[in-house]
Amino acid sequence: MRPIPCDARRRAKLLTPLLLAALLPACATLTVDEERYLGAQIAQQVRAELLFIRDAVVVDYVRTIGGKIVQAAGPQPFDYHFEVVEDDEINAFTGPAGHIYIHTETILRARNASELAAVMAHEIGHGVRRHIAKSYGRSRGAGTLQQAGVLAASVFGYGGLADLGGGLAAMTVLNSFTRSEEREADAFAVQMLPAAGYDPNGLLTFLELMRETEGPGAPAFLSSHPGTEDRISEATALVAARPPTPGLRVTDRGRLEIIQDRIQLLTRKVRPKGRQPL
Repeated sequence: MRPIPCDARRRAKLLTPLLLAALLPACATLTVDEERYLGAQIAQQVRAELLFIRDAVVVDYVRTIGGKIVQAAGPQPFDYHFEVVEDDEINAFTGPAGHIYIHTETILRARNASELAAVMAHEIGHGVRRHIAKSYGRSRGAGTLQQAGVLAASVFGYGGLADLGGGLAAMTVLNSFTRSEEREADAFAVQMLPAAGYDPNGLLTFLELMRETEGPGAPAFLSSHPGTEDRISEATALVAARPPTPGLRVTDRGRLEIIQDRIQLLTRKVRPKGRQPL
């Protein structure tokens, strides 16, 4: 999923923890301790600068789904944290050390619980496979000063990174996953959703929704990720290769719809036209 765009003031404040982390000893991949440090610094800034849904019912619902997926994945070096960002873009993004952010629009557009679980499983997959640590290691490989320049360009709206998304925030650097990492996160989702009790077809149907939203000819995000059509094809093959598992959840007996209605009351957003449970 795409990292969120922020305004210039927000982007400037997100720069500080990343530059601090750039001073850490250079290595190919962040260590667990380094990633935990970076995650705590960025999470603090994100909490201060983005608009979060604080409603306990909504947040607990999202955290319960995320907790089931993390539990299915087995022991992890981090405690995972799930937050709901009030934003009208279909999106979710991963911060270092298990910080996962889900946009309200993603929740509103999900047509059943398995779709929302699939989005979260994909983002958790980036965390479990430590793609953030590897991505940051790649950016550090160019040298601290050069990295600082790239981050400044993305934060303040100068240079190629900014052109890709109207001045993408510093989180874009950390979410610049390779094609193989994006595929790996999808494969993780297909594997973990049944283990957590959810139908993995939710990944396919949500990707199809993304394809409809993108429209014809929309470019693949950052040109390095597989396009939605490719992801649908590959995820379809992964799901088909799994033995059928009876009793997997597609819906959660109307719980998602209650949460969606609650979000609309909290944010005063009108339900997207055509949103119907599958």
